[in-house]
Amino acid sequence: MAGVNAPHSLGVMKMKKFSLIALGLLALGLTAPASAADLPVKAPPPVPVVTVYNWSGFYIGANGGWGQVHNCWDFQLVAGPLFSDGCADRSGGLFGGQIGYRWQSGGFVFGLEAQGDWADLEATRVSLLNAAFSTRASTDAIGLFTGQIGWAWDAALLYIKGGAAVTKSDFGILTTLGGIELASASSTRWGATVGVGFEYGFAPNWSVGVEYNHLFMGDSDHSFVVPAFAIASNRISQDVDMVTLRLNWRFGGPGLGRF
Repeated sequence: MAGVNAPHSLGVMKMKKFSLIALGLLALGLTAPASAADLPVKAPPPVPVVTVYNWSGFYIGANGGWGQVHNCWDFQLVAGPLFSDGCADRSGGLFGGQIGYRWQSGGFVFGLEAQGDWADLEATRVSLLNAAFSTRASTDAIGLFTGQIGWAWDAALLYIKGGAAVTKSDFGILTTLGGIELASASSTRWGATVGVGFEYGFAPNWSVGVEYNHLFMGDSDHSFVVPAFAIASNRISQDVDMVTLRLNWRFGGPGLGRF
C-alpha cells in the first residue's frame, strides 16, 4: 500500500506547487496595471506665448533737427513785365513737439498727428534787379497736420505720412549797404506735406525715431512800396525740407501685447 500511495502523494504535491505558481503569476498580473496607474503623469510642455510691441494709443513727444527753406522771388514792376529775381536757400535748426494717436491691426499701423516747430530759417540775397537792394525771407514757425500708415515688425515701425502744412514767414526789402529795411510783409501760408519715418520702441512706453518731410507751400503775393526800387508787387514761392529726430512717450499701460 505504501508503494501505491507514494506516486499519488507525489502527484498531489506537484499539483499544489503548480497551483501556487499559477496564483502568484495571476496576482502579479493583477497588481501590474494598478502599479502603472499609480505612476505620475508628465504634464504637457507649456505653450510658448509670443510677446510683441503694441503701437496703439495716444502719444506725445519732442523733436529737433535740421530744415532748409527754398524761396524764389518774382517782381512785378509798375510799368513792365514780371521779373524773376532768382531763388535763395537757407538751412537752420528746428525744435518742437508732436501729439498723436495710433492704432494697430496686425502688422498695419494707422495714425493721426499734429506737429509744431520753431525754426531759424532766414535767407538774404542781393537783388538781380537792382544791386543796391537785397531781399530777405525768413521762416520762424512750421506746423504739420498729417495722417500716417505704416508696417510694424514687433518694436520697429516704418511709415509714410501726408497732409496739410502751415508756415509763418516774414519778407523784406533792405539796402545792400547797411541792411536798412525799407519794406516788409508777413505771411501765414498753407500748403501740403509728404514724409517718411522710422521709429523703434526701446521700452514699453518709449520710442525714438527719425523722420523726413517735404513741404509744398506754393506762391504768395505781397505788395511793397519802395519808390527807389519802383516795385508794385511780387510773388514769392516757398518749399521746405525737414529732417528731425523724435522721442515719443505713449500713454497707457505697457506697450506689449500677447499673441
